Amino acid sequence: MSNQPTIIPLAGIARTAAKHMVRAWQAPVFHLNIEVDMTEAMKVKSVVPTATVTDVIVSAVAKALKEVPEVNVHVGEEELVSYPVANVGIAVASPKGLVVPVIHDAGSLSLSEIASARSDLVTRSREGALARPDISNGTFTISNLGMMGITRFDAIVNVPQAAILAVGATVNRFVGGPENAGWKPIAELTLTCDHRALDGATGARFAGALKSHLETSLAATGLVKVS
Repeated sequence: MSNQPTIIPLAGIARTAAKHMVRAWQAPVFHLNIEVDMTEAMKVKSVVPTATVTDVIVSAVAKALKEVPEVNVHVGEEELVSYPVANVGIAVASPKGLVVPVIHDAGSLSLSEIASARSDLVTRSREGALARPDISNGTFTISNLGMMGITRFDAIVNVPQAAILAVGATVNRFVGGPENAGWKPIAELTLTCDHRALDGATGARFAGALKSHLETSLAATGLVKVS
């Protein structure tokens, strides 16, 4: 066996992603961290058996983007491009590198529809079978490393988008005051914002809206369509 290093050329998705990250690193960003009680979100299987907590987060993000549309933009050199619908991307590790398939107009979909779209996109991501429309026109990205045991991290903005949400693992913590203290499943979410498009107050409004949706019962938020 040779002791010489192996040279692995960057090609395809990996090469494109590397160039993309250089652009993203140049964006002036700031981070906002919130703790969310995931009690209601974790009931998702009892409501829609095919859905996951990630699907609940996608839908909650779409609702928060509708309430705070300043976040649902692309950042250009001299302009912002505002989108009327939430096209929510989910970062997925594929054999060829990181890809971000997009659930288009997620705000118009029920939880079961989001689950179906997410499952299809993730499967085709790992099979290398995504088409260009599947990865185009995303307006916001979710990166979830919670299932890998990561409790908190900062994600890099998926330029030209204005923000990205990093989702950490849900862990039981003893929280609350003297009258309502108890163990709760808490997840740390970190919002990375491009300061060219967003200020702290706007980012905080979005984070607050997202937290509110995630902590409200699924039926009350309208995430489940009743036939």
